[in-house]
Amino acid sequence: MKKSVYAVSGMKCVHCKANVENALKALNGVVSAEANLEDANVTVEYDESKVNPSEIKEAVDNSGRYELSL
Repeated sequence: MKKSVYAVSGMKCVHCKANVENALKALNGVVSAEANLEDANVTVEYDESKVNPSEIKEAVDNSGRYELSL
């Protein structure tokens, strides 16, 4: 398991936070995702053998008006 923190732009409210978290939790291999509005980031714990950072970025970027920085 790997735990990483990624910057996410575009999160402005609790609905945005939930969208980002739900998009990540839907990925096979993501164990947990916790977005932080104040710090504009998301902490993701995931199985590197099932999902990679590019897939994590794609899930966030496609979930709304958000952009995850690797």
